[in-house]
Amino acid sequence: MKKLALLIAALLLAGCTVGPKYQRPAIDTPSAYRGESAAQSSNASAESFGNEKWWDVFQDPVLQQLIRTALQQNYDVRIAAARVLQAQAELGITRANQFPMAGAGAQAFSERNPKISSAFPAYEANVGEVDLSVIWNLDFWGKYRKETEAARAQLLASQWGQRAVLNTVVSSVASSYFQLRELDLALEISKSTLASRQDSLRLTNVLAKNGSASMLDVRQSEELVYSAAETIPDLERQIAQQENALSILLGENPGDIPRGRAITEQPNPASVPAGLPSELLQRRPDIREAEANLIAANAEIGVARAAYFPSISLTGTAGFESYALTKLFNASSGLWNTAGSLTQPVFEAGALHAGMRLAQAQEEEMLLTYKQTIIGAFQQVSDSLVAYQKDREFREQQELLTNSAHDADRLSNTLYQHGGASYLQVLTSETNYFAAELNLAQAQLDERLSLVQLYNALGGGWQQ
Repeated sequence: MKKLALLIAALLLAGCTVGPKYQRPAIDTPSAYRGESAAQSSNASAESFGNEKWWDVFQDPVLQQLIRTALQQNYDVRIAAARVLQAQAELGITRANQFPMAGAGAQAFSERNPKISSAFPAYEANVGEVDLSVIWNLDFWGKYRKETEAARAQLLASQWGQRAVLNTVVSSVASSYFQLRELDLALEISKSTLASRQDSLRLTNVLAKNGSASMLDVRQSEELVYSAAETIPDLERQIAQQENALSILLGENPGDIPRGRAITEQPNPASVPAGLPSELLQRRPDIREAEANLIAANAEIGVARAAYFPSISLTGTAGFESYALTKLFNASSGLWNTAGSLTQPVFEAGALHAGMRLAQAQEEEMLLTYKQTIIGAFQQVSDSLVAYQKDREFREQQELLTNSAHDADRLSNTLYQHGGASYLQVLTSETNYFAAELNLAQAQLDERLSLVQLYNALGGGWQQ
C-alpha cells in the first residue's frame, strides 16, 4: 500500500495540463469615441456616465418603483437567474470528476442445503460482507481541470449574461415609461386644442349668423375641430397598448400604469461624460460575457488535446468478509484489492483529430464574436452620443418654432376677429401650431430616449 501511495503521489507531481493558456486578445481601442463634443473630449478622465446608478439617472420616483418591480418580476430577469443556477450546478458536476468516487456496500448471504448423498452432506453457510470501494480517474493530463475551467467560464458568462438582461430591462422600462408620458402629453395637447377649436367654432357660428362670417368659414372651423378630435381616440389606443407593453416588462398582466413627472419635467443633463473607450471593455456586460465564452472555448481545446493521451484509472476495495457474522469485523476477516489501468487510444478513425479541429474552430468563432461585440459597442456609444447631442439641438429649435407658431396663431385669430385676416390664415396658423406642439412633444421624447440609449450603450443599468 505504501508503494502504491508513493506511485500515486509521483504521478500527481509529474502531471501536466495540455492545451493553450488563455491570453486576452489585443484590441484596437480608439482613444476617444467618435461623436464626442469638445467638452466631453477635454474631460475624458471624468467618471463615465455608464458608472452612474440607474436611480441617479432616472429620478422620477414612480419610474424608479417601476424599474424595481421589473428587476424583481420580469421574466427575462428570472430566466437569466435560472441559467446562472444551471451553470453553477454544471460546474459542480464537472468539478467532481477531478476527485475519487467512493461507494460503501454491505451484503449478507445465508444458505442451507440438505444431504444429497454421502459424498454431498448437508451444509449451512452464513456469509457477511462490508466493503468500501474507490475509483479514481487520474487527471494526469489536465482533462478534468480544463473541463472545470471551461465550466467556470460558462458560469461567468451566464452571470454577465444576467447583468446584460438587467441592463436591457432597466433601459426598456425607462424608454417605455417616457413613451407613455409623451403620449399623455400629446393627448393633453389634443384635448386642449379641441376645446379651443370648439370655442372658435361657436364664435364663427355667431359671426356667420350676424353676417360677419361666411358658411365657408364655418365649415373650415369644423374641419379644425374634427382634425383635433380624430387624434384623441388614436392616442388613447396607443396609451392603452403602451401600458400593456410596460405591464409585460413588469412581469404582470396588462393593466393601468401609475404616472409620475411629466415628460417635460424629467431631468436631462446638459452634458454626459462618456469616459475612456478602454473602460467599456470592463463595464459592458455583453463584452464580458463574450470574453467568458472565449475563455471557455479556449479551455475546450485542452480537453480535446488531452483525449490523445492515455487514461489512467485506479480502483480499490477494502472491507471485511466472514462466514460468521459475529466475527465479521475481526482483523482476520479483512479483505482488500487494488488495481490500476492505462488505456491509450490507438485507432479512432479520425475522431480525435476532428474533435481538436472542432474545438479550435469554436474558439475562433468565439474570438471573432468577442471582437465583433466590442466594435459594435463602440458604434452604439458613438451613435448614441451623436443622437443625444443632435436631438437636444433639434428640441431647442422645435421650441423656438412652437413659440413662433403660437404667436402666429394668436395674432391671426385677433386679426380675423377684427376683420384684418381671412379665416384661411386662421386655419393655417392653428394647424401649424397644433403640429408644432405635437412635434415638440416628440422631440422631448427623442431627447430622453437618446439619453437612455447612451446610458445603455455605456454599460449602465446593471449596477445594483
